[in-house]
Amino acid sequence: MSAPADAPRDTGAPAAPVLGAAGLRVAFAGRAGRGTARAVDGVDLDIGAGEIVALVGESGCGKSTLARALLGLVRPTEGRVVFRGRALGHRPRELKELRRRVQLVLQDPTGALNPRHTVYDAVAEGRRIHSGSTADEQEHVAEALARAGLRPPERFFLRYPHELSGGQRQRVAIAGALVLQPEVIVADEPVASLDASVRGEILQLLLRLRDDYGLAALVVTHDLGLAWNIADRAAVMYLGRVVETGPVEDVLSAPRHPYTRALLSVLPESGSGEPQVLAGEPPDPTRIPGGCRFHVRCPVLASGAAAAAGVAERCRGEEPGMLSGSGAAQVACHWAHAPERV
Repeated sequence: MSAPADAPRDTGAPAAPVLGAAGLRVAFAGRAGRGTARAVDGVDLDIGAGEIVALVGESGCGKSTLARALLGLVRPTEGRVVFRGRALGHRPRELKELRRRVQLVLQDPTGALNPRHTVYDAVAEGRRIHSGSTADEQEHVAEALARAGLRPPERFFLRYPHELSGGQRQRVAIAGALVLQPEVIVADEPVASLDASVRGEILQLLLRLRDDYGLAALVVTHDLGLAWNIADRAAVMYLGRVVETGPVEDVLSAPRHPYTRALLSVLPESGSGEPQVLAGEPPDPTRIPGGCRFHVRCPVLASGAAAAAGVAERCRGEEPGMLSGSGAAQVACHWAHAPERV
């Protein structure tokens, strides 16, 4: 896979973490009292200042729960959320401060915007909640709309969401985040509901916000093509845990985990030949398999390649372990580390 024309910048040394998870676990009661669903099952993940991290994986792998925990919207069962080197508590004052500096952009801008509110009120709402003041409000709203690409901003003040295109509505949602001058945006499938013709514009906007204002972002997506075009770093999640992470060029050009390889194989530009169809659905998070949690669907194990490398029994019986949150290329896979493979 070749790098896109607007490839992520070479950031050199890893940026200092601004937001991260440390040993994070989030569990919920299973349906009808059937066990405990381990939605996030041990994750270390750092997001550096001015860095875009793509969190990728199938639906139901825990991506959105992890994102909500980082925003303080879900309370961890174990571990902690760390912002600017300080562990997040769950006192209202701490949560309010975090939510001012770390803003959420949802997948569906139509659902996120109140149809009875003008664009002006939609963008101003967050600032009114967090500052309790309307001083210089119009200036801040205009600046946020302009940064989001809605110019001249005054032309949009009195318009309603139904009067806007899908791309314009998403820009308004982004402006609502920018008005608080956050340090991090958490974008959950930010272009999934948009037409293909405007997806590129929104991705370019996120890149411009990173480059011009140093804004960091966690982009939650199932689309590895989107990750390739926007991220500095990728973290691949499966069944509650990050199984591969590193610079996006490393992870998506030379994937080491069989799960990442399977996800990439369906992209036309991957050049990997026939798509790999994973057997079955992801296991129930109330009954996570022993050993490597991917082994029941792993094509490497099924093909005999893991046995040839001498790691088949480890795959079935030994957990590969949790990856650190750093920017280094890492993989949680016995086969990928097998010396017999080298």
